[in-house]
Amino acid sequence: MSQLRFDNRVVLITGAGNGIGREYALFFGSRGAKVVVNDLGGTHTGTGASTRAADKVVEEIRAKGGVAVANYDSVEFGEKIIETAIKNFGRIDVVVNNAGILRDISFQKMSELDWDLIMKVHLKGAFSVTRAAWNIMKEQGYGRIVNTCSSSGLYGSFGQANYSAAKLGLHGLTLTLAREGEKRNIKVNSIAPYAASRMTATALPEEALKYLNPIYVVPLVAYLVHESNEESGSIFEIGGGFVAKLRWERTEGAFFDLPFTPEDVKEKINLITDFTRKNDYPSHGSDTMPKFFENFERIKAKEAAAPKPVAPVNKPQAKAPVSVLGLKSENIFEMMRVYLSRGEGKALIPKVSAIYVFEITKAKGQPVLKSWIIDLKNGEGKVEVGKTTNADTTFTMTDDDFEAVCLGKLNPQNAFIQVKF
Repeated sequence: MSQLRFDNRVVLITGAGNGIGREYALFFGSRGAKVVVNDLGGTHTGTGASTRAADKVVEEIRAKGGVAVANYDSVEFGEKIIETAIKNFGRIDVVVNNAGILRDISFQKMSELDWDLIMKVHLKGAFSVTRAAWNIMKEQGYGRIVNTCSSSGLYGSFGQANYSAAKLGLHGLTLTLAREGEKRNIKVNSIAPYAASRMTATALPEEALKYLNPIYVVPLVAYLVHESNEESGSIFEIGGGFVAKLRWERTEGAFFDLPFTPEDVKEKINLITDFTRKNDYPSHGSDTMPKFFENFERIKAKEAAAPKPVAPVNKPQAKAPVSVLGLKSENIFEMMRVYLSRGEGKALIPKVSAIYVFEITKAKGQPVLKSWIIDLKNGEGKVEVGKTTNADTTFTMTDDDFEAVCLGKLNPQNAFIQVKF
């Protein structure tokens, strides 16, 4: 197998003066990369500063024939760090957000300083460095980013409420950046490493530490930031020679008639939390929409089978639009109309506060067959056939594409990118 090389790639490692960061820097330096070694040189609790840690790693890389420069800025000043890469090498190809500190203490005793310092280094630091590199990567049409999460963020850890929150937040950042960078060949992933370091030395037994040498984390990260990698938006656990990808899992859940009560939830809580039945693995918010429509269809069928109540004389019933065009979207808009006509969508009004018009065609470029207004700005909201000049946004879509988006078969963001509306 040919060696994965990084010749002429510019690689930035934050927190590269010690531990895993140092191993990353030495590795990339040995594989042809031009390495920016960033380290503030402080303690593992976030105090102090020194240039020695970064300088020493740079010296090691250069002594072996590699190319490297040091940067001593805190990660909260990402522009300064990326500026070092641009001034010395003219580009930035890879960012490994590795810098971190610990301020472990039980939540009851945690101070705002304990919380704020962790957020500043882990979450804001990764944001600041990545944002400074982002537009450069977009213009290049190339970029690779790895965010360092933690098992504490994935599973929780006593005494690490601050650290856990920041680390899981980093994966949320990963998920969104992976989508936003997709068109420009920017791949973004997360890792949850298990490795011996000055931060874990006090938490793990000595015997375990030798098997958790930080050098064993390097191969996965090196692959994820290589040009051949196509993985993006993923999170991996790694340590001691074990590598695994994680994903979200959702139970089959339970459906309820609308409205429903806390007592109804109690009655079905075992179904809601049962992972032994047929489960699925959502990867996008739109993956949940089919569940809503499935429930709407279930309710609609149940109501159709029930005896129809006599409508009060002084309260005329809203009439459903009659389908004469055979559009699949008509059924979906009808479900929306029924939902809003009951007042159950009232909570959406202050959150959305917008009016949308959907123009439905049979095929792209063909005349509009029918238009619907979805008013989520006034009163309790409504859905009706027609057009309005007051729309905040107008979408023109084919009947098939609209149905596919609503059923979760077509990602709305991908549909927009593909100019489907």
